[in-house]
Amino acid sequence: MQPTIDLGPLELQTFGICFAAGFLAAAAVLARRLQELGKPADWAYEVIFAGLVGGLLGSRIDYMVQNWDSVSNDLLGNLFSGSGLVWYGGVVGGAAGVILWAKRRDWLGAQMLDAVSVPLALGYAIGRIGCQVSGDGDYGIGSGLPWAMAYPHGTVRTIHEVHPTPIYETLAVGLIALILWRLRDRFRPGVLFSLYLVLTGTERLLVEFIRRNQDVVAGLTLPQLVSLAMIAGGGAWLFARRDSLRPAAT
Repeated sequence: MQPTIDLGPLELQTFGICFAAGFLAAAAVLARRLQELGKPADWAYEVIFAGLVGGLLGSRIDYMVQNWDSVSNDLLGNLFSGSGLVWYGGVVGGAAGVILWAKRRDWLGAQMLDAVSVPLALGYAIGRIGCQVSGDGDYGIGSGLPWAMAYPHGTVRTIHEVHPTPIYETLAVGLIALILWRLRDRFRPGVLFSLYLVLTGTERLLVEFIRRNQDVVAGLTLPQLVSLAMIAGGGAWLFARRDSLRPAAT
């Protein structure tokens, strides 16, 4: 594990490097897709920037809400602090940023949602590499499997061998991104994003059974509850648009 890379006076966070790489890869894939759809390729970087700004603000606000007692004495300073980011707030904030951008460009609809499906999955897969390299505590419970590993030098250290769940997620969601990319022209608008919700929701639901998050309801963790909502939403959309499951006209 190597949470930081020291370059003389400059210290780089490996998670931040992977975070940026995920956004750049997502932008490159989205630019390619926009060209295929006859849209300006530059829109890709506008979308990514809107999602980045919204995600950072959302994650910080979520963190502040959850830690109000410790941040209320300096709201402005804590809002723009570089630490304390919550994934769920980032998802909501990022989605809000992209929706506002899409409304401005008059492109808010099923085609837009389909177009961002692969970039979302790819960016997440690369981001999990950052979790693995930095050892930020996203690993799983103890394991005796041959590939189980300890994180003695991680940001959140453990000397016990555990499931390297960030690797599992990188492989699983990377495969989902590839599948969605191969299917991008097979169905009518709306289907691809529905599949994204079902597949990524299922992946996170399953991996949570071997992660260290605490149960909140009925033996399920908060990420699992969100995953069930994603699966239900995607499944319901697929059912409502079942006629769209026919291959798109060429």
